[in-house]
Amino acid sequence: MKRAQAALRLKRGRETARTHPWIFKGDVADVSEVEPGSAVTVIDSAGHFVGRGLYNPRPALCCRIFTWTDEPLDVAFFRRRLESAVALRSRDRAQGPSALCRLVWSEADGLPGLVVDRYGPVLVIQCLTLGMVRARRTITTALTDMFSGTLAFDMDEEASARLEGFSAALGWARGSGPRSVRVNEGGVAFEVTIGVGHKTGSYLDQRENRARTGVLARGRDVLDAFSYTAGFACHALHGGARRAVCIESSPEAIAGARQNLALNGFTAQAEIRAANAFDELRGLERTGARFGVIVLDPPPFARSRSALDAAARGYKEINLRALRLLERGGSLMTFSCSHHVSEALFEEICRDAAADAGVRLRVVDRLTQSSDHPVLLTVPETRYLKGLLLEAL
Repeated sequence: MKRAQAALRLKRGRETARTHPWIFKGDVADVSEVEPGSAVTVIDSAGHFVGRGLYNPRPALCCRIFTWTDEPLDVAFFRRRLESAVALRSRDRAQGPSALCRLVWSEADGLPGLVVDRYGPVLVIQCLTLGMVRARRTITTALTDMFSGTLAFDMDEEASARLEGFSAALGWARGSGPRSVRVNEGGVAFEVTIGVGHKTGSYLDQRENRARTGVLARGRDVLDAFSYTAGFACHALHGGARRAVCIESSPEAIAGARQNLALNGFTAQAEIRAANAFDELRGLERTGARFGVIVLDPPPFARSRSALDAAARGYKEINLRALRLLERGGSLMTFSCSHHVSEALFEEICRDAAADAGVRLRVVDRLTQSSDHPVLLTVPETRYLKGLLLEAL
Protein backbone atom coordinates (compact mmCIF):
# COMPACT_ATOMS: atom_id res chain seq x y z
CA MET A 1 0.00 0.00 0.00
CA LYS A 2 1.16 3.54 -0.77
CA ARG A 3 1.63 6.09 1.95
CA ALA A 4 -1.73 7.63 2.85
CA GLN A 5 -2.38 11.11 1.46
CA ALA A 6 -6.10 11.35 2.14
CA ALA A 7 -7.22 12.85 5.45
CA LEU A 8 -10.20 12.31 7.72
CA ARG A 9 -10.92 15.21 10.07
CA LEU A 10 -12.69 14.48 13.33
CA LYS A 11 -15.33 16.69 14.88
CA ARG A 12 -14.35 18.67 17.92
CA GLY A 13 -14.42 16.62 21.14
CA ARG A 14 -14.06 13.19 19.50
CA GLU A 15 -11.11 12.28 21.74
CA THR A 16 -11.90 8.56 22.02
CA ALA A 17 -10.14 8.12 18.66
CA ARG A 18 -6.83 8.58 20.50
CA THR A 19 -7.27 5.28 22.35
CA HIS A 20 -10.11 3.43 20.57
CA PRO A 21 -9.72 2.47 16.89
CA TRP A 22 -13.35 2.86 15.79
CA ILE A 23 -14.54 5.99 14.01
CA PHE A 24 -18.21 6.29 13.08
CA LYS A 25 -19.71 8.60 10.47
CA GLY A 26 -21.08 10.81 13.23
CA ASP A 27 -17.49 11.43 14.42
CA VAL A 28 -16.36 12.78 11.06
CA ALA A 29 -16.28 16.48 10.17
CA ASP A 30 -14.99 15.89 6.64
CA VAL A 31 -12.89 13.45 4.65
CA SER A 32 -10.86 13.70 1.46
CA GLU A 33 -11.94 11.82 -1.61
CA VAL A 34 -10.50 8.35 -1.11
CA GLU A 35 -11.01 4.95 -2.67
CA PRO A 36 -13.09 2.72 -0.36
CA GLY A 37 -10.85 0.40 1.67
CA SER A 38 -7.82 2.67 1.36
CA ALA A 39 -5.70 4.35 4.00
CA VAL A 40 -6.49 7.76 5.47
CA THR A 41 -4.65 9.97 7.92
CA VAL A 42 -6.91 10.81 10.86
CA ILE A 43 -6.55 14.35 12.22
CA ASP A 44 -8.34 16.19 15.00
CA SER A 45 -10.43 19.33 14.55
CA ALA A 46 -7.29 21.47 14.85
CA GLY A 47 -5.48 19.51 12.15
CA HIS A 48 -3.14 17.59 14.47
CA PHE A 49 -2.21 14.00 13.65
CA VAL A 50 -4.22 11.33 15.50
CA GLY A 51 -3.55 8.11 13.63
CA ARG A 52 -3.80 6.24 10.37
CA GLY A 53 -6.48 3.76 9.38
CA LEU A 54 -8.49 2.18 6.59
CA TYR A 55 -11.61 3.99 5.43
CA ASN A 56 -14.85 2.72 3.91
CA PRO A 57 -17.74 5.21 3.46
CA ARG A 58 -20.36 2.45 3.19
CA PRO A 59 -20.91 1.24 6.81
CA ALA A 60 -21.65 3.42 9.85
CA LEU A 61 -18.30 2.30 11.32
CA CYS A 62 -16.43 3.98 8.50
CA CYS A 63 -12.81 3.94 9.68
CA ARG A 64 -10.65 1.74 11.88
CA ILE A 65 -7.35 3.13 13.13
CA PHE A 66 -4.37 0.79 12.75
CA THR A 67 -1.64 2.96 14.19
CA TRP A 68 -1.28 6.10 16.29
CA THR A 69 2.24 6.58 14.89
CA ASP A 70 2.93 8.47 11.67
CA GLU A 71 3.90 5.43 9.59
CA PRO A 72 2.66 3.99 6.29
CA LEU A 73 0.26 1.03 6.18
CA ASP A 74 2.50 -0.86 3.81
CA VAL A 75 3.68 -4.46 3.42
CA ALA A 76 6.33 -4.00 6.11
CA PHE A 77 3.70 -2.67 8.54
CA PHE A 78 1.42 -5.68 8.13
CA ARG A 79 4.32 -8.09 8.47
CA ARG A 80 5.43 -6.40 11.72
CA ARG A 81 1.94 -6.61 13.15
CA LEU A 82 1.57 -10.27 12.21
CA GLU A 83 4.97 -11.09 13.70
CA SER A 84 3.96 -9.32 16.91
CA ALA A 85 0.70 -11.31 17.08
CA VAL A 86 2.56 -14.59 16.61
CA ALA A 87 5.17 -13.60 19.22
CA LEU A 88 2.40 -12.95 21.75
CA ARG A 89 1.13 -16.52 21.29
CA SER A 90 4.70 -17.83 21.63
CA ARG A 91 5.61 -16.14 24.93
CA ASP A 92 5.40 -19.27 27.03
CA ARG A 93 6.23 -21.73 24.25
CA ALA A 94 9.83 -22.06 23.07
CA GLN A 95 8.67 -23.93 19.97
CA GLY A 96 6.27 -21.17 18.89
CA PRO A 97 2.47 -20.86 18.99
CA SER A 98 0.28 -23.89 19.50
CA ALA A 99 -0.79 -25.84 16.43
CA LEU A 100 -4.36 -25.10 17.54
CA CYS A 101 -4.92 -21.44 18.35
CA ARG A 102 -6.11 -18.03 17.29
CA LEU A 103 -3.12 -16.28 15.73
CA VAL A 104 -4.73 -12.90 15.04
CA TRP A 105 -7.65 -11.35 16.93
CA SER A 106 -8.60 -8.19 15.04
CA GLU A 107 -8.38 -4.98 17.11
CA ALA A 108 -6.66 -6.81 19.98
CA ASP A 109 -3.64 -7.39 17.71
CA GLY A 110 -3.71 -4.00 16.01
CA LEU A 111 -5.20 -5.49 12.83
CA PRO A 112 -8.88 -4.47 12.91
CA GLY A 113 -11.03 -6.60 10.67
CA LEU A 114 -8.71 -9.62 10.51
CA VAL A 115 -9.08 -13.00 12.22
CA VAL A 116 -6.63 -15.85 11.67
CA ASP A 117 -7.04 -19.28 13.28
CA ARG A 118 -4.58 -22.14 13.04
CA TYR A 119 -5.74 -25.74 12.75
CA GLY A 120 -2.51 -27.67 12.49
CA PRO A 121 -1.29 -27.36 8.88
CA VAL A 122 -4.15 -25.03 7.87
CA LEU A 123 -4.47 -21.29 8.51
CA VAL A 124 -8.05 -20.03 8.17
CA ILE A 125 -8.08 -16.33 7.27
CA GLN A 126 -11.21 -14.25 7.80
CA CYS A 127 -11.46 -10.69 6.48
CA LEU A 128 -14.27 -8.65 8.04
CA THR A 129 -13.66 -5.31 6.29
CA LEU A 130 -13.09 -4.08 2.75
CA GLY A 131 -9.71 -2.71 3.79
CA MET A 132 -8.56 -6.11 4.97
CA VAL A 133 -9.79 -7.73 1.77
CA ARG A 134 -7.57 -5.33 -0.16
CA ALA A 135 -4.63 -6.38 2.05
CA ARG A 136 -5.41 -10.11 1.87
CA ARG A 137 -2.59 -11.08 -0.49
CA THR A 138 -0.02 -9.30 1.67
CA ILE A 139 -1.36 -11.03 4.79
CA THR A 140 -1.49 -14.49 3.21
CA THR A 141 2.05 -14.22 1.86
CA ALA A 142 3.43 -13.07 5.21
CA LEU A 143 1.68 -15.82 7.18
CA THR A 144 2.65 -18.67 4.88
CA ASP A 145 6.24 -17.39 4.94
CA MET A 146 6.17 -17.41 8.76
CA PHE A 147 4.60 -20.88 8.95
CA SER A 148 6.41 -22.89 6.33
CA GLY A 149 4.41 -25.82 5.00
CA THR A 150 1.00 -24.44 6.01
CA LEU A 151 -1.95 -23.89 3.69
CA ALA A 152 -4.21 -20.83 3.76
CA PHE A 153 -7.99 -21.02 3.50
CA ASP A 154 -10.14 -17.88 3.09
CA MET A 155 -13.42 -17.91 5.02
CA ASP A 156 -15.08 -14.50 5.20
CA GLU A 157 -18.33 -13.70 7.00
CA GLU A 158 -21.28 -13.13 4.68
CA ALA A 159 -22.87 -10.54 7.00
CA SER A 160 -19.68 -8.47 7.19
CA ALA A 161 -19.22 -8.72 3.43
CA ARG A 162 -22.72 -7.35 2.78
CA LEU A 163 -22.18 -4.52 5.26
CA GLU A 164 -18.76 -3.56 3.89
CA GLY A 165 -19.57 -4.10 0.21
CA PHE A 166 -17.30 -6.95 -0.86
CA SER A 167 -17.76 -10.53 -2.03
CA ALA A 168 -17.10 -13.03 0.77
CA ALA A 169 -14.28 -15.42 -0.08
CA LEU A 170 -14.63 -19.12 0.69
CA GLY A 171 -11.88 -21.37 -0.60
CA TRP A 172 -8.18 -22.14 -0.68
CA ALA A 173 -5.99 -19.10 -1.18
CA ARG A 174 -3.62 -21.08 -3.39
CA GLY A 175 -4.11 -24.52 -4.86
CA SER A 176 -6.12 -26.96 -2.76
CA GLY A 177 -6.00 -28.63 0.62
CA PRO A 178 -7.65 -31.26 2.82
CA ARG A 179 -11.39 -31.37 3.42
CA SER A 180 -10.76 -31.73 7.15
CA VAL A 181 -7.91 -31.83 9.65
CA ARG A 182 -7.58 -33.75 12.90
CA VAL A 183 -6.36 -31.65 15.82
CA ASN A 184 -5.44 -32.44 19.42
CA GLU A 185 -6.76 -30.27 22.24
CA GLY A 186 -5.29 -31.31 25.57
CA GLY A 187 -5.42 -35.01 24.75
CA VAL A 188 -8.85 -34.85 23.09
CA ALA A 189 -9.04 -35.33 19.32
CA PHE A 190 -11.33 -33.24 17.14
CA GLU A 191 -12.05 -33.36 13.44
CA VAL A 192 -12.39 -29.86 11.96
CA THR A 193 -14.00 -29.57 8.55
CA ILE A 194 -12.36 -26.70 6.70
CA GLY A 195 -14.74 -23.99 5.51
CA VAL A 196 -17.77 -25.39 7.32
CA GLY A 197 -19.48 -24.52 10.59
CA HIS A 198 -19.48 -21.59 12.97
CA LYS A 199 -16.58 -19.19 13.51
CA THR A 200 -13.71 -20.51 11.36
CA GLY A 201 -14.58 -24.16 11.99
CA SER A 202 -14.37 -24.48 15.76
CA TYR A 203 -14.85 -22.43 18.94
CA LEU A 204 -11.22 -21.86 19.86
CA ASP A 205 -12.28 -19.24 22.41
CA GLN A 206 -13.51 -22.03 24.72
CA ARG A 207 -10.34 -24.15 24.63
CA GLU A 208 -9.24 -23.37 28.19
CA ASN A 209 -12.76 -23.68 29.60
CA ARG A 210 -13.25 -27.05 27.91
CA ALA A 211 -10.06 -28.34 29.48
CA ARG A 212 -11.36 -27.28 32.88
CA THR A 213 -14.48 -29.38 32.41
CA GLY A 214 -12.43 -32.58 32.50
CA VAL A 215 -11.26 -31.84 36.04
CA LEU A 216 -14.77 -31.06 37.29
CA ALA A 217 -16.47 -34.04 35.64
CA ARG A 218 -14.61 -37.02 37.09
CA GLY A 219 -17.14 -39.60 38.31
CA ARG A 220 -20.13 -37.39 37.46
CA ASP A 221 -22.96 -37.25 34.95
CA VAL A 222 -22.59 -34.29 32.61
CA LEU A 223 -25.11 -32.24 30.65
CA ASP A 224 -23.73 -30.30 27.67
CA ALA A 225 -26.49 -27.99 26.43
CA PHE A 226 -26.08 -26.17 23.10
CA SER A 227 -23.32 -28.72 22.64
CA TYR A 228 -22.42 -27.96 18.99
CA THR A 229 -19.85 -30.69 18.13
CA ALA A 230 -19.62 -32.01 21.73
CA GLY A 231 -16.40 -30.24 22.69
CA PHE A 232 -17.25 -29.89 26.37
CA ALA A 233 -18.72 -33.42 26.51
CA CYS A 234 -15.57 -34.94 24.99
CA HIS A 235 -13.34 -33.20 27.53
CA ALA A 236 -15.66 -34.24 30.37
CA LEU A 237 -15.53 -37.89 29.32
CA HIS A 238 -11.79 -37.69 28.78
CA GLY A 239 -11.54 -36.45 32.36
CA GLY A 240 -13.48 -39.41 33.74
CA ALA A 241 -17.17 -38.47 33.60
CA ARG A 242 -19.58 -41.41 33.92
CA ARG A 243 -21.72 -40.28 31.03
CA ALA A 244 -22.61 -37.19 29.03
CA VAL A 245 -25.91 -35.97 27.58
CA CYS A 246 -25.57 -33.52 24.68
CA ILE A 247 -28.41 -31.27 23.53
CA GLU A 248 -28.10 -29.85 20.01
CA SER A 249 -30.62 -28.95 17.29
CA SER A 250 -28.37 -28.50 14.22
CA PRO A 251 -28.07 -31.67 12.10
CA GLU A 252 -24.61 -30.60 10.89
CA ALA A 253 -23.40 -30.03 14.45
CA ILE A 254 -24.89 -33.35 15.59
CA ALA A 255 -23.00 -35.15 12.82
CA GLY A 256 -19.81 -33.46 14.03
CA ALA A 257 -20.59 -34.42 17.63
CA ARG A 258 -21.06 -38.08 16.71
CA GLN A 259 -17.78 -38.01 14.80
CA ASN A 260 -15.83 -36.45 17.69
CA LEU A 261 -17.31 -38.78 20.30
CA ALA A 262 -16.48 -41.81 18.15
CA LEU A 263 -13.00 -40.48 17.43
CA ASN A 264 -12.26 -40.48 21.17
CA GLY A 265 -13.98 -43.79 21.93
CA PHE A 266 -16.85 -42.21 23.91
CA THR A 267 -19.86 -43.24 21.84
CA ALA A 268 -21.18 -45.70 24.44
CA GLN A 269 -20.94 -43.14 27.26
CA ALA A 270 -22.70 -40.32 25.43
CA GLU A 271 -26.27 -39.59 24.43
CA ILE A 272 -27.11 -36.93 21.85
CA ARG A 273 -30.59 -35.44 22.03
CA ALA A 274 -31.58 -33.69 18.81
CA ALA A 275 -33.82 -31.06 20.32
CA ASN A 276 -34.36 -27.43 21.16
CA ALA A 277 -32.35 -26.82 24.34
CA PHE A 278 -35.09 -24.75 26.01
CA ASP A 279 -37.62 -27.53 25.52
CA GLU A 280 -35.23 -30.31 26.49
CA LEU A 281 -34.14 -28.59 29.71
CA ARG A 282 -37.80 -28.37 30.75
CA GLY A 283 -38.33 -32.01 29.78
CA LEU A 284 -35.34 -33.17 31.84
CA GLU A 285 -36.67 -31.26 34.82
CA ARG A 286 -40.03 -33.02 34.53
CA THR A 287 -38.33 -36.42 34.62
CA GLY A 288 -36.32 -35.53 37.75
CA ALA A 289 -32.94 -35.83 36.01
CA ARG A 290 -29.86 -34.67 37.92
CA PHE A 291 -26.33 -33.86 36.80
CA GLY A 292 -23.06 -33.19 38.57
CA VAL A 293 -21.77 -30.85 35.86
CA ILE A 294 -23.84 -28.72 33.50
CA VAL A 295 -22.47 -26.57 30.68
CA LEU A 296 -24.57 -23.82 29.09
CA ASP A 297 -22.81 -22.35 26.05
CA PRO A 298 -25.57 -20.90 23.87
CA PRO A 299 -25.20 -18.84 20.69
CA PRO A 300 -25.55 -15.06 21.14
CA PHE A 301 -29.08 -14.17 22.20
CA ALA A 302 -28.55 -10.40 21.72
CA ARG A 303 -27.11 -9.38 18.36
CA SER A 304 -28.29 -5.80 18.90
CA ARG A 305 -29.25 -3.57 21.82
CA SER A 306 -32.90 -3.80 20.83
CA ALA A 307 -32.78 -7.55 21.56
CA LEU A 308 -31.33 -7.12 25.05
CA ASP A 309 -34.54 -7.60 27.04
CA ALA A 310 -35.48 -10.76 25.17
CA ALA A 311 -31.92 -12.05 25.54
CA ALA A 312 -31.99 -11.47 29.31
CA ARG A 313 -35.19 -13.51 29.54
CA GLY A 314 -33.61 -16.29 27.50
CA TYR A 315 -30.48 -16.43 29.64
CA LYS A 316 -32.53 -16.46 32.81
CA GLU A 317 -34.73 -19.27 31.52
CA ILE A 318 -31.90 -21.65 30.64
CA ASN A 319 -30.00 -20.93 33.85
CA LEU A 320 -33.13 -21.42 35.96
CA ARG A 321 -33.80 -24.79 34.32
CA ALA A 322 -30.16 -25.86 34.61
CA LEU A 323 -30.01 -25.01 38.31
CA ARG A 324 -33.07 -27.18 38.95
CA LEU A 325 -31.15 -30.08 37.35
CA LEU A 326 -27.91 -29.52 39.27
CA GLU A 327 -26.92 -31.82 42.11
CA ARG A 328 -25.87 -30.36 45.45
CA GLY A 329 -22.12 -29.86 45.19
CA GLY A 330 -22.40 -29.87 41.40
CA SER A 331 -20.86 -27.35 39.02
CA LEU A 332 -22.55 -25.09 36.48
CA MET A 333 -20.43 -23.50 33.73
CA THR A 334 -22.62 -20.86 32.13
CA PHE A 335 -21.68 -18.45 29.34
CA SER A 336 -22.84 -15.52 27.27
CA CYS A 337 -21.08 -14.51 24.05
CA SER A 338 -23.52 -11.65 23.42
CA HIS A 339 -21.50 -8.44 23.17
CA HIS A 340 -24.41 -6.34 24.44
CA VAL A 341 -24.79 -8.42 27.61
CA SER A 342 -22.26 -7.01 30.08
CA GLU A 343 -20.49 -9.08 32.71
CA ALA A 344 -22.48 -7.31 35.45
CA LEU A 345 -25.80 -7.91 33.69
CA PHE A 346 -25.01 -11.57 33.08
CA GLU A 347 -24.15 -12.08 36.75
CA GLU A 348 -27.39 -10.33 37.77
CA ILE A 349 -29.38 -12.63 35.46
CA CYS A 350 -27.76 -15.72 36.99
CA ARG A 351 -28.41 -14.35 40.49
CA ASP A 352 -32.11 -13.88 39.69
CA ALA A 353 -32.28 -17.41 38.22
CA ALA A 354 -30.72 -18.84 41.40
CA ALA A 355 -33.23 -16.99 43.56
CA ASP A 356 -36.16 -18.35 41.54
CA ALA A 357 -34.68 -21.86 41.59
CA GLY A 358 -34.09 -21.68 45.35
CA VAL A 359 -30.46 -22.66 44.93
CA ARG A 360 -27.52 -21.18 46.85
CA LEU A 361 -24.40 -20.86 44.74
CA ARG A 362 -20.72 -20.17 45.28
CA VAL A 363 -18.86 -18.25 42.58
CA VAL A 364 -15.82 -20.44 42.00
CA ASP A 365 -14.48 -18.36 39.11
CA ARG A 366 -15.36 -15.80 36.47
CA LEU A 367 -14.64 -17.19 33.02
CA THR A 368 -13.70 -15.60 29.72
CA GLN A 369 -12.25 -16.39 26.31
CA SER A 370 -8.98 -18.28 25.89
CA SER A 371 -5.78 -16.31 26.33
CA ASP A 372 -5.04 -16.41 22.59
CA HIS A 373 -8.05 -14.05 22.26
CA PRO A 374 -6.38 -11.09 24.05
CA VAL A 375 -8.39 -8.21 25.50
CA LEU A 376 -7.54 -4.51 25.31
CA LEU A 377 -8.69 -2.41 28.27
CA THR A 378 -9.39 0.58 26.03
CA VAL A 379 -11.31 -1.56 23.51
CA PRO A 380 -13.90 -3.42 25.61
CA GLU A 381 -15.36 -4.97 22.46
CA THR A 382 -12.34 -7.29 22.35
CA ARG A 383 -13.81 -9.11 25.35
CA TYR A 384 -17.09 -10.70 24.33
CA LEU A 385 -17.20 -14.06 26.16
CA LYS A 386 -18.44 -13.86 29.75
CA GLY A 387 -18.93 -16.86 31.99
CA LEU A 388 -19.34 -18.08 35.55
CA LEU A 389 -18.24 -21.29 37.22
CA LEU A 390 -20.79 -21.84 39.97
CA GLU A 391 -21.03 -24.52 42.69
CA ALA A 392 -24.36 -25.53 44.23
CA LEU A 393 -24.27 -25.50 48.04
